[in-house]
This record gives sequence, structure tokens and C-alpha cells, in this order.
Amino acid sequence: MSIQESLITYPKRLTLAQTPTPLQKLSRVTTALQGPTIWVKRDDLTGSLLSGNKVRKLEFTLAQAQEEGANVLITCGGLQSNHCRATALLGAQLGLKVHLVLRGEPDSVADGNLLLDQLAGAEISTYRPGYYANNLEQLLQETAEQYRAKGLKPFVIPTGASDDIGVWGYVNACKELRRDFELHNIQPSHIVVATGSGGTQAGLTAGAFLYQLGAAVVGMAVCDDEHYFQTKVMHDLSGWKKRYGLDIDLAVLDIQVNDNYIGPGYAKADKAVFDCIQWLAREEGLVLDPVYTGKAFYGLVSDIKAGKYNHCSDVVFVHTGGIFGVFPQRDQFFQQ
Repeated sequence: MSIQESLITYPKRLTLAQTPTPLQKLSRVTTALQGPTIWVKRDDLTGSLLSGNKVRKLEFTLAQAQEEGANVLITCGGLQSNHCRATALLGAQLGLKVHLVLRGEPDSVADGNLLLDQLAGAEISTYRPGYYANNLEQLLQETAEQYRAKGLKPFVIPTGASDDIGVWGYVNACKELRRDFELHNIQPSHIVVATGSGGTQAGLTAGAFLYQLGAAVVGMAVCDDEHYFQTKVMHDLSGWKKRYGLDIDLAVLDIQVNDNYIGPGYAKADKAVFDCIQWLAREEGLVLDPVYTGKAFYGLVSDIKAGKYNHCSDVVFVHTGGIFGVFPQRDQFFQQ
């Protein structure tokens, strides 16, 4: 055990994800790009309906909710939030009521993650994007108060479960990655991941240091800019350190963010991203989504083509799931 690893004492965790997930080599894509060998950490396989990175964080978040005696889970996100879908399904699995506060105005017929939220029986409140952005904290607290008034005990989970508790999800995943690297006898130079609420990147950044992975974590921004995510990741890590009394010097952590591939905005992608998703599906049978992983992988491919990884032998891409986000944007595929 390393000195850094000895600093880790995990809090209570529920076993909800199907882990460990495999590390898959993309042989044909690697050959086509003539760059470093690309490996994919298949966290889209953490479950069938629960697929993706959110369930890793929720294992710790929901353990805390249970410890506090909560019987209602309240969380938030976009209409097609992977996190909200995972929370709705896990709430049903654990016998907890779930209330989702969502950004956006739904179509007359639900699709993708929103359909699954409804099937899971979640209570859903939707708000116009501008109103949601300006009043989110108030909306969450008002919703919580409504349940307290009924004698229930709500537990509020922030966007993406990205906070001081959720950090543990991907600190723990780094223990898996260390075993993956040993199994395949590789020493990747970079771990690349889509970053949208910052929590996965925070956990990977801390975990890579604590488990001495020797790889730089690069967050591919899908919405906000580099400064925002560097601030958000450090905020989550500072809260994590304080809450759990951890003896870790956060100043030594390198928070790398690439904000060159955000495109038109959150949940919006240009044709090049959709083409990249199609290409990967045809070459490797691997499906990404246009909100998170598609943008991030397109960014990685573009940077490889630009020669930014010429000095690297192996790079790991973390597939954070999101397949249900493909369906609401089906009309964007196969366009001329």
C-alpha cells in the first residue's frame, strides 16, 4: 500500500453498480488514428438501466441518505439527465420516493431518460431553463419543505451527485483502474473523461493521485469553460477533504480541463460529433451519446489527429454512459 493510499478511509457505501467494469482496447480506431493506443473504461456497463458513471457516486450518496433516515430523494438536472434517471431507478429499487426538479419543457411524448423517470414512478417538476438556472437552490429547498410538511424526511442530492460525498465514487474507481493497468501491463499517460457537473473529474483527479496511477486526468468540458470546472472540481475536493478529515494536500493536484469542444452548448452538438458517434459505433460496436461522451471522444480524436498525444503510448477514455440520450436526438444522425 502506498503512502497516499493509506490516507483513504472510505465511508459507508451501498453495492448498486455492476463493477468492476472492463477496460477495452479500441484496436481498429487506434490503427485508423495512428496515435496512442486508446483504451475505454466501460462504465456504460455499470448496469443495464443504471448504466453510466452516476451510479458509482450514488452508491455513497444513497448510503448517506439511508444513514440520515431519508425516505424521499430530491435531485435535479436537465430533461434528459442521466443522473436523474439513475436516481429515479435506484429510488424505486430501494423503496424511496423520488422527486425530480428538471430543466426544460418536455415534449408531449416522453423519450429517453425522461420516459424511464416516469416508468420508475418519480414525481417530476419541470421549469423553463432561465427560471431553473436562476432559482434552482430555492426550488430544491421549497420541494424539500413540502415533504417535511407532510412528515417525511427528504434528502437533497445536487446536480450529478457531484459534491463532497459523490467524490468517493471515482476515487474508488481508480482502485479498479490500477488493477486494469496491471492486468493489461500498460501505463497510460492520460485518463480522458467528459465533465459536465465536475464530480467524476474530481474523484478521478484525487483517486489518480492517491492510487499513484501516473496518469493525468483531462476533463473534456461539455458546457462551461476551463475556469468554471477548475473552480468546481477544487470546490468539491475541498468539501470532501473537510467533511471526511482527509490528510491530503489538494495543491499538488493538477486539474486539467479542455474546453475546446463544447460546441453549440450543453446537450447540443454539431454534425462532426454525430459523425464521430456513428464512426465509433461502426468501427468498434461502441455507442456514445451527443451530450457527454460523444463530445469528449470527438475532442480526444481531434487532439490525436492534431498531434497532441504523439508522445503517448496509451490513453484511457472513461465511457460514462448516457446511451438513453441518443434517442431524443435521433433526427441528428444520418444527415447529409
